[in-house]
Formats: sequence, C-alpha cells, structure tokens
Amino acid sequence: MAPVELRQLRYFVAVAEELNFGRAAERLLIAGPSLSQQIKALERDLGVRLFDRDRRKVSLTPAGAALLPHTRALLDRADDLKRRAGRLSGSQAVRLGYVNWLPADLMSRTAAVAQVHIDAWVAPSHTQAARVADGSLDLAVCWLRTEDLQRLGLRARLIGADRLYAVSRGGDSGDVPEVTARDTDVLVDDDLTAWAAWNVYAEELAQATGARTVRISDGAITGPAFFDHVRRCTRPVVNSPKGQTSPIPPDLVRREIVAPKVYWTWSLVWREKEDRAGVQAVVDALCEGVGDLGIHAPDVWLPADDPYAKPSDLR
Repeated sequence: MAPVELRQLRYFVAVAEELNFGRAAERLLIAGPSLSQQIKALERDLGVRLFDRDRRKVSLTPAGAALLPHTRALLDRADDLKRRAGRLSGSQAVRLGYVNWLPADLMSRTAAVAQVHIDAWVAPSHTQAARVADGSLDLAVCWLRTEDLQRLGLRARLIGADRLYAVSRGGDSGDVPEVTARDTDVLVDDDLTAWAAWNVYAEELAQATGARTVRISDGAITGPAFFDHVRRCTRPVVNSPKGQTSPIPPDLVRREIVAPKVYWTWSLVWREKEDRAGVQAVVDALCEGVGDLGIHAPDVWLPADDPYAKPSDLR
C-alpha cells in the first residue's frame, strides 16, 4: 500500500461530513477539481472505493463508512501529537492578560509548555477580550457571555469561578444568617469604561432573582468606598469578584447568598483562528482537570448567556 498523507485523510472526513464535493472544497479552502483528484488518489492508495458519486449526490460506500470513525480517531491522535510537541518545545512566548484573578499555580503549570508573559496592564473584562481579538494578547482571563465570544471571534474554557457573597452592617454576635438573593442590593456604576461587564451581570442578577439595583457614580463597586455604600444601604450588598479577597471592616459582616447561590465564572479566552501550538498548550495546561467548580449544582445561578450555563441552571 502506498503511503497515505494526513492531508488526504482530512479531505476524506470533510467530504464524508458534507456529502458534497463543492461544500467540502469551500470548507477546506481548496479547488473542487483538486479535492476530487486527492480523493481518487486516496482511494487508489487504500485500494477501496470510499464514495459512490454521480451528478446528483455523493454517498459513502460501506468501506468508506467503516473507515470513517478510524480516520477521525487517527486525525485526533495526530492533532494530540502536535499539541504535545508544542508543549515540549517550551519555546513560544505567550502573552496573557487578566482582570484581577489568576490561578495561583499558573507559572508552575505552564513552565514546561511555553514562556508565559503576564501583561502588566490590568484591565476590565471587555477590554482584555478585545485585546485578544485584535492580537494585542494571546490569552486573557476574563468574564464574557456567549454572544461576546461569537462577536469577537473567540473561544473559551472555564478556568475559575467565584461564589459571590453579600456584606452588611454587623448585628449581634454569633452566627451570621444567610441572605436570599432577592433580599440583597447590587451596585451598578455609571462608568461603563471600567464596569461594563459587572453592570451587565448585576442587572441580569437583579432581574432574575429579585435583587434590587442601586445606581452609583463613584466607582465604588470595590474598595473602601464599597464598604461606605454598605453602611448606607438598608439591605446586604452583593460583593463583586474584584472584592473577593478584600478584608471586611470589623463593623461589617459577610453573609452567604442562598436561594440561589450566585456564581461568577472566569474564562480563559483565545482567538478562534489561533493556530500556534504553544497557545493551545497553555490552554490545556491551565484548564485540564478544572472540573465544573460547583457551578452546575441545582441551587446555583449563572447568567443565561454564561458560556457554562446549562438549561437546568437557575435563572
């Protein structure tokens, strides 16, 4: 049997999936006659006919149908080999941006696969996503909706999740009671340059759960000014992901939000057309084994257009 090229096997899979040489050629970005010649060469080299074709239709032969799953598996193994080779090279520089959170073990996870450079410009989610889309960054850790990914031509994988809580004025000593989402306030800031993603999230949270939005114009979604708003509000105030690690003043208390539990997801995003093995190797290294981080529990709320939301998630 003559040697078979992986390129020809990819052509075979494309035609088998389209069952139309014209559409398959467009998908593969090659000329139709060239695709037909390559399929004939593959059939000759394999010694079997893969397709029955006439002027009206194309169909797989029994031999073609039998070989198709094995061909897909072979191509998957070839792609995996390419990714693993990219990981071992460790020579590619990958630029990564973020908002305020990164995995604590990022460098140890990626050291063997690429030279990851953390961008010094810490910016909001929508800004970092746009920088990935225009090529200023290779990767970013940020919050995006599915519609944002589609509009910007990005792909995403779950890398982290924060369960949000509320902060309120302190009461009597002892256990701090939980608070239902509908009995909380959520701040919405007029500054769309800094808080566009949070505002979208907060307003959907309020609409879905009955929480009350409180409009502000001082950028106090986080930091000391946030706690000043808590002191002025009559209800517990939802804490943003940027305030997850801020120490709570002694006159205030943290209260867990229930019915539902409220989660914010962090995505690792990259360009759909990204073809560098080093970038994909970093994605695999950082996201492998992450799991669902509790976001698919039956009492969890995620925005409807969150990339990881399922139909069963509370809205």
